[in-house]
Amino acid sequence: MKSLQKKVHKSYFDICEMDRFEWGDTNLVPGEEQVNFQTGIAIYDGQDKTCFENGALTLTTHKVIWKDNRDRTRVLTLQHSLVVYIEEQSSGFAKSAKIVVHVSVPGPIKKPGPVTSSRNDFIRFSFREAGEGQFFRDYNEQLQQRKWEHVIPSRSAAARAPRHRAGIMGIEQTIQQAHASTDQNISQAFQDLTKLMEKAKEMVKLSKTIATKIKDKQGDVTDDETIRFKSYLLSMGIPDPVTRETHGSGDKYYTELARQLSSVLEKPLKECGGIMTLTDVYCRVNRARGMELLSPEDLLNSCEMFELLRLPIRLKTFDSGVMVLQLQSHDEDQVIHLTTQLVEDKGSLTAEDLSKEVGVSVILAKERLLLTEKVGGICRDECVEGLRFYPNLFLTKVT
Repeated sequence: MKSLQKKVHKSYFDICEMDRFEWGDTNLVPGEEQVNFQTGIAIYDGQDKTCFENGALTLTTHKVIWKDNRDRTRVLTLQHSLVVYIEEQSSGFAKSAKIVVHVSVPGPIKKPGPVTSSRNDFIRFSFREAGEGQFFRDYNEQLQQRKWEHVIPSRSAAARAPRHRAGIMGIEQTIQQAHASTDQNISQAFQDLTKLMEKAKEMVKLSKTIATKIKDKQGDVTDDETIRFKSYLLSMGIPDPVTRETHGSGDKYYTELARQLSSVLEKPLKECGGIMTLTDVYCRVNRARGMELLSPEDLLNSCEMFELLRLPIRLKTFDSGVMVLQLQSHDEDQVIHLTTQLVEDKGSLTAEDLSKEVGVSVILAKERLLLTEKVGGICRDECVEGLRFYPNLFLTKVT
């Protein structure tokens, strides 16, 4: 079945020329850890677009994993060992920011991928939902650390390794090895502590900056706003977060996690108009969970169970691939009507204009305009200034 699936994939993606990629899955090998995760990623072969247009990109200590948003069985991996260096490509007019990955020639033992050869020696990841800056820094750090070269032996291999017991000499050697291991662990602990102290300094500096700004604008801050701000701070934490240790790793874990996420996110969703991007949800949830951070994979799997559990929140994917959470009571017809009315009142609007008018992110503002356009409420005009929407006079005016 797997061989048949790979044949279908290969025939479908013959137009792509990315021989450094391999067909794979999201499983991690022993010693491999997840570092970063971003959605809305398209892959370019050199300067050319490919059919891998919308997916999630996961950075680990060993590789990057691209997973299609629509077909979860389509997963590509690119090993860090093939990367020569990476560079940033800033965003421009109607262009998303990109990370350019320069790669070496794949070896003879490389696993099968979309194609067998390519004329290009670099690949580009296009970040259509931002986040490229931190991803680039994390990617560079993993390439420098080269953790994929430190292979952890399996238990069976360790069992086959010869064990020497040479009396007192053997005991002394064992003690020396234990001391060396302890020293290494202590050194690593102090390195982590140093990083924590550096981060604490940044947080203290940030808090002082915020305090100064509040002090400078003290006359503009009302008592009601102060009370609301304090209430937000008090409601940021989740006192008893659902974890795999407490609820296992099967369906029970995702079920309980989905219920907890629904209760935590319902109020913030109401305050922001009933809809929120999955990226914002991920940041809010992990900020509230404290040390019990949630992986992007677990968040997505639990959100997919909202509808099955009849919870008041739903996971929705727009035609563009943007994934959002929205309340069950969220009325799209009303959103379309209000957007149509607002465009008519203003004469024309861009996504940035609508974002300022209704107080939502630019991404969600664009999706609202595209949704309204889809049902014929408004029309678009693509010009040198960008994408702008106008009232649909074809439906409202009779010639």
